Amino acid sequence: MDALNMAWQRRQPEAGLLHHSDRGSQNTRDVYRRALERLKAVQSMSNKGACWDNAVQESFFSTLKVELDLQLARGTRAQTRSEVCEWIEVFYNRQRRHSSLSYRSPVAFEEQAPYPELSLH
Repeated sequence: MDALNMAWQRRQPEAGLLHHSDRGSQNTRDVYRRALERLKAVQSMSNKGACWDNAVQESFFSTLKVELDLQLARGTRAQTRSEVCEWIEVFYNRQRRHSSLSYRSPVAFEEQAPYPELSLH
């Protein structure tokens, strides 16, 4: 819920945003579905057992775990959360080049996109 609200506040998308997720329990809870309805977002989930629709998310989390070496427990939960947030906001979105974006960072890609409402900043 915190991540959804933070993303919504930062991006301010129009009604009808397509929000894709897998069928994990956090995405199917009534409170989460009601929040999406309140934000006028359309929830999209793949069928049970269809892994292709969430391949992008799975790839992201795999990259996060490998690049931050999250197999090792270190610090407090708050410290780990801060480290993950910094990795996403500073490195992943602004510096890391993505092959699917013609080897540009998401911020650089969106700066060149013809849709200014999609800007990350």
